[in-house]
Amino acid sequence: MATTRRTKSRKLPDAAEICEALDADQETVIREVLSRVTDKWSLWALSELKSDGPLRFSRLLERVEGVSQKSLTATLRGLERAGLVRRTVTVQVPIRVDYEATSLGRELIAKFQPFWIWTVGKIPDFRAARQTFDAARSDGGQQVPDVPQRKTP
Repeated sequence: MATTRRTKSRKLPDAAEICEALDADQETVIREVLSRVTDKWSLWALSELKSDGPLRFSRLLERVEGVSQKSLTATLRGLERAGLVRRTVTVQVPIRVDYEATSLGRELIAKFQPFWIWTVGKIPDFRAARQTFDAARSDGGQQVPDVPQRKTP
């Protein structure tokens, strides 16, 4: 008769338990990183660098449509500070500056790709929600209350 070995199942901590265990400095780092990667241009720039990096600044500027040079510079500095992008300067005339996603940056993009794919699949749902919201807001000029009103006795 074969015997089966039972392994003790360890319960993984949930998000609330993890958050409660963080100190103030760890919470600050998390907030800064999340703020950085969820801004308007960071994920797009990082995705381009993951796909085709390293890239010169001018090539990346062309690929991230609509971003200004100033905004892309600020975005790349923030991503570099977070350890998601590596900047390499080659001394030549003119100076060459290349950017590439670090292993941490590539890992981050790999985590966000399923969310992006889910979002693409939900475009009809998002459009329908917008239409419903906009129609309710413009219906006869009356505003739909954001907070349900309580009836007073």
